[in-house]
Amino acid sequence: MTRIFLHGLDSSSKGRKAQYFHLNFAGMLTPDFTGDLENRLTRLREILPESGELIMVGSSFGGLMAAIYALEWPDRLNKLILLAPALNFPGFSAWQGRTSQVPTSLFIGRHDTVTPPGPVVAAAKAAFPTLTVSLLDDDHLLSRSFQQLDWPALLHI
Repeated sequence: MTRIFLHGLDSSSKGRKAQYFHLNFAGMLTPDFTGDLENRLTRLREILPESGELIMVGSSFGGLMAAIYALEWPDRLNKLILLAPALNFPGFSAWQGRTSQVPTSLFIGRHDTVTPPGPVVAAAKAAFPTLTVSLLDDDHLLSRSFQQLDWPALLHI
């Protein structure tokens, strides 16, 4: 099973979440992405295998990338985990109206001002009918909640 974490716009494989996955889940991919959305998606497509089981975790802009990938290649994903995904950013508008049956979990902070829960949850519900939403008492970075999530269960480990 391939597991991959997609970091946010201003983060990297050295960020807090990527380091958490790197240290706690051996073999989980935590690649770096730079450039605009299309450059990042191209790199993502190059990294991922064309077949096999895949669990994708995306945070903020990485959540936007993960959501687009799941809409583009729904048969390649076993599970999608979105952490405060940037579905309110303009890059997602071209994908609205498409859906994916990939089992999807969304975690978002009640006090998130970057990706406000209202529009983000609405966009996610429209795209992912199997969506499970967890509205947390947290901010955009999920700084209080992230490490408290049941990652072994979420990642099927």
